[in-house]
Amino acid sequence: MKKKLYLAVMWGLVGTMTGETGVAADLFNNPVGSSGAQPTVAADSKQAAAETKAQQTTKSKFWSYQPVKAPDEPTVKNKSWVRTPIDAFILAPLEAKGLAPSPDADRAAFVRRATLDAWGVIPTPEEVASFVNDTSPDAYEKLADRLLASTKYGERQARRWLDLARYADSSGFQKDELRPNFWRYRDYVIKSFNQDKPYSQFVQEQIAGDEILPDKQEGLIATGFLAGFPDNRNARDLVQRKYQIATDMTDTVGKVMLGQTVECARCHNHKFDKISQKDYFSLQSFFANTSAVNNIPAEKGDLEHKYETQLVKWEQATKEITDKQKAILDPYREKALKYHKERYLPDSRDSILKPKSKWNPHDRWVNHRFANDTDEASLVVYLTDASQNAVYLTDASQNKDSPDYGPELALKAKEYKELTEELKKFDDFKPASGSTTISGVSELGHPDAPPSYVFFGGDHERKLDEVQPAFPEAITDEKPVITPTAFSSGRRTALAKWIASDQNPLTARVYVNRVWEEYFGHGIVETVSNFGKAGQKPTNPELLDYLATKFVKEGWSIKKLHREILLSSVYRQSSDYRKDAVQADSENKLLAVFPRKRLEAEQIRDSLLVAAGILEDKVGGPSIYPPIPANLGATPEQWKVSKDKKDQNRRSLYIFTRRSLPYPLLEIFDMASAQEAHSKRDVTTTPLQSLALFNSDVVFGLSQALAGRVINEAGSDESAQLDKLYQILFARKATNSEKKTLQKFLTSHEKVVREKASEGKFSVSIPTGLKGNQKLDPIRAAAFVDLVHTVANSNEFIYRF
Repeated sequence: MKKKLYLAVMWGLVGTMTGETGVAADLFNNPVGSSGAQPTVAADSKQAAAETKAQQTTKSKFWSYQPVKAPDEPTVKNKSWVRTPIDAFILAPLEAKGLAPSPDADRAAFVRRATLDAWGVIPTPEEVASFVNDTSPDAYEKLADRLLASTKYGERQARRWLDLARYADSSGFQKDELRPNFWRYRDYVIKSFNQDKPYSQFVQEQIAGDEILPDKQEGLIATGFLAGFPDNRNARDLVQRKYQIATDMTDTVGKVMLGQTVECARCHNHKFDKISQKDYFSLQSFFANTSAVNNIPAEKGDLEHKYETQLVKWEQATKEITDKQKAILDPYREKALKYHKERYLPDSRDSILKPKSKWNPHDRWVNHRFANDTDEASLVVYLTDASQNAVYLTDASQNKDSPDYGPELALKAKEYKELTEELKKFDDFKPASGSTTISGVSELGHPDAPPSYVFFGGDHERKLDEVQPAFPEAITDEKPVITPTAFSSGRRTALAKWIASDQNPLTARVYVNRVWEEYFGHGIVETVSNFGKAGQKPTNPELLDYLATKFVKEGWSIKKLHREILLSSVYRQSSDYRKDAVQADSENKLLAVFPRKRLEAEQIRDSLLVAAGILEDKVGGPSIYPPIPANLGATPEQWKVSKDKKDQNRRSLYIFTRRSLPYPLLEIFDMASAQEAHSKRDVTTTPLQSLALFNSDVVFGLSQALAGRVINEAGSDESAQLDKLYQILFARKATNSEKKTLQKFLTSHEKVVREKASEGKFSVSIPTGLKGNQKLDPIRAAAFVDLVHTVANSNEFIYRF
């Protein structure tokens, strides 16, 4: 009863705030008086439109909207600590607070830290030893250059960017259908980072690659950034879907590249920042003519030829069945298509049923979307269309009110369904992965765009004033220069050039802050995707502007930015606890101590693969399916485990990202959500994480492989085995105290294993991958596997110090 009353009151308040007119009261800027008086009906659209204009007409003086200027390097007392200008900006506030920086971390700890940060995996003992024993004066420089030259660097940076791009290999919503082409966008991102593509170019290609590089596959693939939105192919309101897709693109670009919560201005003027509804919909207007496309032919290489060959085999094997299905549907195809069209909402049907000769740009978008969902040109779309036609058959055969009712159709519908089940028996003939097409965005070969409007309350059915493409007035007074081409409006190119401009006050600041957060766990601006008033202010604004100006000055080189951070004294500091630092700066905002950090989900799994010596280093290609727990209840259609064991042991970056079924071992350690741009990884600590590592068959299997590797490399001496285990996992040898504890555990646990094995209550799990004819006591070896499993589950492994 109380809940109902509460809801009634809330709805009443909504009615009071919106009134009969539908004009929302701005309770932040225009509070309702004590009488609650509201505008009358006559004021409706005109007043609402006026409110969107009234918020601001001048450029804001807010700090993040001001031009980036190179600050003077501060003067510090401890000049010997300054290895790069970064250090001077860190040291000055430390000295002002009476704090000294921490001493350098020991070399072994540093190389483990740097490798995890740059590559996302632990280093090998050989890599650790090489750096520790390098006495040359440029040892750190050589390490940084080696890390940045590896393809592992691009894979690590790609994972961070894909979080922002809400990357997934499936569409989401109820059906969560496959997106077989999207791995190409992931590979584009990896390649871009490895080639050190200028960030300005990287941004432009992802917003407008189809306009800027129309003849290059790379430019088309890059627009997968925009096309990565979650999608419901069953949507029957295509006008609303168009609005939702444009909204996703606008919000994602605003958040990822500008660090602005522009989405807060969709329903009303922004409550904190000087961004109006007009600004929002003017920004959205850049995407008004943008359609997702999934059938752009890809350049043919070995993978594409292999895919085609396998697809032909499947088509040949199933030809008899598909021919029968076609024969069933052909007599009813015209009626079925009409039936299918009529299932869309009226405003969608207005466009769908209109003759092509009369299409306007809006109609063109709707019909492209309709054709994309029902086109028979490709196999998958044909099968989807057939299933939709089968709906017609079922309805017509069962619904007596249907104008096409006929009981004979029931037999056709039943036969069609049986043939569909028969087709499933040939699923193994289908290509396991890959494609011959590209997914991206396009303007469908036309330069004219549909009109854009401010929508009252963000409701696309309540249009106010028409708007043109424009940049937010609070950020810049620059006007877009839009040059249409024969095949596109040129709008996104204008937006991309403004965002990637050297003069844009946000783009460089936002990106260098993201990279800083990657290394130190916290951004200089803590709210990495919110550089507005509701976000945090920079803890070191001079450092932020130094990094941003140098980033732009050096050609937007991402590798040079990483290199300077890797070579700085602040990054080289020890992470050991210091009481004086905690008392003076409890949150370590001044960075007197290097911050410790829990490894991300992918780093944990990938480092276990490295430790076990079985990580496959292959770069790129279609996504893979490692085994998942049987009790997860996934169907073969949802998760078809990769047959090749080598594929199963690839980096987590390549695991198929299904929006409705995240990979369990990654999900438990806070992997990114693919529902929207994921700005920063959560770091939770739960009992389930420990239980997952302890009980996971995957982790235990990796522990067996690691135990086998340790025995192969260290021999039969158990003390040497413990040293080797610690060198692999922690980049150090075990201390005498640790060895005593581990030996005691091994001896006591051996007795437990032997006792249970003799009673038939325990299946012995011995090390795997052993080389030669090594004679091992299987019980002692099984106890050693459990020891390895225990050590791999320690905090020291899943943290970076």
